[in-house]
Amino acid sequence: MAAAAGVPVRVCHQEIVKFDLEIKAAVQDIRDCPGPLSALTELNAAVKEKFRHLRGRIQELEQMAKEQDKESEKQALLREVDNHKKQMLSNQVAWRKANLACKIAIDNSEKDQLLQGRDPLRQRKTTKESLAESASNITESLMGISRMMSQQVQQSEETVQTLANSSRTILEANEEFKSMSGTIQLGRKLITKYNRRELTDKLLIFLALALFLATVLYILKKRLFPFL
Repeated sequence: MAAAAGVPVRVCHQEIVKFDLEIKAAVQDIRDCPGPLSALTELNAAVKEKFRHLRGRIQELEQMAKEQDKESEKQALLREVDNHKKQMLSNQVAWRKANLACKIAIDNSEKDQLLQGRDPLRQRKTTKESLAESASNITESLMGISRMMSQQVQQSEETVQTLANSSRTILEANEEFKSMSGTIQLGRKLITKYNRRELTDKLLIFLALALFLATVLYILKKRLFPFL
């Protein structure tokens, strides 16, 4: 983080790290949850709330980045925002995988209890149904992950476009500075040339005046003192 970013940015960054660690711990709790489904539901509700806070802090950091005066600090913070978004996406994927694994474990545990004492044919039928349901859950989870990754790719493209626009603005400003520098140099040359011309004009005027005075003196001398 840039040193001149300010206290609000550092506080926001610390809160993002805190929520990230809390989410990772909560995902681990879900992965280790033995059941029942009501306990898993409570854990998921807590994780959703933490994700809501994390998403809000990341948006605040992104807004602070856009308000930075220095372009270097702005780009550094935007890169941090992009990294936090990627980490959040990774946590979401881990969350879904943990939920899927926990639900399968709970379902298998409950079905094992129900299957006790039943005939082998019914057990095989129930096992097939369980496998089909698990496959359906896995497919749904993978589709959800694919949608999230697509959204993240789109956000990354928007960030890249923003960086490209900023770079183009900097290049245009640099070209303007070069043009202004050339104009200033030309003006300096013209001023120098003008000063030299002014000095030459003064010298010519002085010589012309001296010649005029010498001529006047010569004429006066011939008329007033013809014998000299």
